[in-house]
Amino acid sequence: MIKKIDSPQNPFIKSIVQLQEKARNRKQSNSFIIEGVREIELATKGGYVMKTLLFYADIISEQSLKPFITAETELIEISKDVYQKLAYRDTTEGVIAIAQSKTLSLADLKLSENPIILIAEAPEKPGNIGAILRTADAANIDAVIIANPRSDLYNPNIIRSSVGCVFTNQIAMATTEEAIAFLKERNINIYCATLQDSTSYHTRNYTEATAFVVGTEATGLTQQWRDASTKNIIIPMSGVIDSMNVSVAASILLFEAKRQRDFK
Repeated sequence: MIKKIDSPQNPFIKSIVQLQEKARNRKQSNSFIIEGVREIELATKGGYVMKTLLFYADIISEQSLKPFITAETELIEISKDVYQKLAYRDTTEGVIAIAQSKTLSLADLKLSENPIILIAEAPEKPGNIGAILRTADAANIDAVIIANPRSDLYNPNIIRSSVGCVFTNQIAMATTEEAIAFLKERNINIYCATLQDSTSYHTRNYTEATAFVVGTEATGLTQQWRDASTKNIIIPMSGVIDSMNVSVAASILLFEAKRQRDFK
């Protein structure tokens, strides 16, 4: 028999709100919240396990959730009041999941023989991280590494802004030192997007194993990356300002590499 929860004051519902709002709770419980059928579907395809599915039966049926249910999944029917308390968006289609987090370790990355990797150092804004992940998915690169992370990848704002691309990319979190060692061990060329000692991005050859490294608009990349770089690169700009949004810069670089490889 399916469990039902009618009250927004239910302790379990309150614990879900804490998962939505606090990174510490997500880390301690090794779980996070996903809203919406599309996002849950992408997460399931990406190997994430749904620990709990909460659904509002007036919007979505139990039958519709079967593709996401495993032996480990608890199914809970919730009332309209509970659903409205939990849902951030009006378009989440009546379902909210509690999913099990992944380790996001460098050791878990599976790379092709000639990879393209994007490294973002210390990104903070969920919107930028989400846009970076959307770009990485669009370019179909091997992996995204977030170096010296300052945000929890499972922040609901990142999941929403990435339109589910948190689940479609291979992602690892690491220190800058760990990321550099990972790339060096695999003989992957490191191209750092920075103003210092750089050449125009389109003059370099990205047909061999390539990692692009981008930093924040405010501080750029740390000296560690510039020291480890195979070559520093710059995107020439003709306007007044001397920097662009990090996700836009990442897009330009990744699609130049794809162009050189004839989008194979």
